[in-house]
Amino acid sequence: MIKTYFYNHEEDLMYHDVDLSSTDELIASPGSLLWIDLYDCSESELNYIGNIFDFHPLALEDCLQESPRAKIDKYDDYHFFVFHSLRYFEEAEEEDEISSIELDVFLGANYIVTIHPIALSAVGKVARVSLKNTELMNRGPEYLLYKIVDNIVDDSFPIIERLGERIDDLEDSIFSKDVHITEEILALKRTIILLRKVLIPQRQIFANIRGRYSFFVNEANVPYYLDLADNLNSILDTVNTYRDLVNSSMDTYYSILTGRTSEIITILTIISIIMMPLTVITGFFGMNVDFPGREHPHMMWFILLGMFCLSLSMVSFFRYRKWI
Repeated sequence: MIKTYFYNHEEDLMYHDVDLSSTDELIASPGSLLWIDLYDCSESELNYIGNIFDFHPLALEDCLQESPRAKIDKYDDYHFFVFHSLRYFEEAEEEDEISSIELDVFLGANYIVTIHPIALSAVGKVARVSLKNTELMNRGPEYLLYKIVDNIVDDSFPIIERLGERIDDLEDSIFSKDVHITEEILALKRTIILLRKVLIPQRQIFANIRGRYSFFVNEANVPYYLDLADNLNSILDTVNTYRDLVNSSMDTYYSILTGRTSEIITILTIISIIMMPLTVITGFFGMNVDFPGREHPHMMWFILLGMFCLSLSMVSFFRYRKWI
C-alpha cells in the first residue's frame, strides 16, 4: 500500500494521494516536500518507488530483509536509514513480550520515503497532523524525519516506566518463596537486552548530527535533533540502571536460595549426627546377648531417658557453639 503526502510550498497547501508519475514536477521546487509512505508493501511496489528515485539496489534489498540494527548509509543525493520501533506485550505467552518493528527511510533534498511492514503509531501520528495542516512539512524533510523518530522514542517511555515497576515488584518479592521469580528475572533480562540492541545504534546516528557520519540538518532544526539525542541518552542510562538492578536482584535471589539450601543441609546434618549415637545405643541393647539389668522391668525407660538426655545435651552443645 502506497500513501503520498505533498506539501506545495508556493501555495502553502497539503495534498494527499498525488500522482507519482509527475514526481519530477512535484519536487522541482526546493521548498516543496513529497512524503511517500509504504505500508505492508509488495516487492513490486517497492521497486516502483525505487525506480522513480533511482534508489540503490542494496538499499532496496535491505528494505526487503530485516536488518538487525539501526544504521545510516550515505548515497550520492540521499541518505538511507534503518530504525526500529518497539512493541510491548507483557502478557505474551507464545512469543517474546517485546519485539522490534523495522522502519526504513530514504531522505532526499525535498522528499522522504518511509517503509514499514505493519502500522506504526509513530508514523500514523505524523500523517494525521500532516493531513490537517502544513506545520510539519514546511520545515524540510529532516524535520519530518525528526518527528517520526521522536514519536518512536516517546513510545519507548511507557515501556521503560513499566519495566521500572516490574523491577520494583521483583525486588519486593525476592525474599518470598515465589516460584516465578526466576522466570521474571529471565524475562526482564531478555527485554533489557533487546532495548539496548535497538537503542544504542539509534543513539549513535544522532549522537553528533554534525559529525562524520551525520546528514545535513538545517540550523533551525538542529536543536530538535540535540533534544532527540538527549532523550535517547536518558533512556539508555535508565536501561543500563535497570540492567544493573536486575543483575543485582538475581545475585541476591540466588544468594538467598544458597542460604536456604545451606540451612536445610545444616538441619539435616544435625539430625543425622544426633541419630548416630542413638542408633549405636539401640543397636547395642538390641543385641541378642545378656547384659546387666536386662531383666529389670524399667530398663527400657532408663534407656529412653538416657537417649533423650544425650540428644538434649548434643542440641545444647550445638547451640552453645552457634551451629544452630
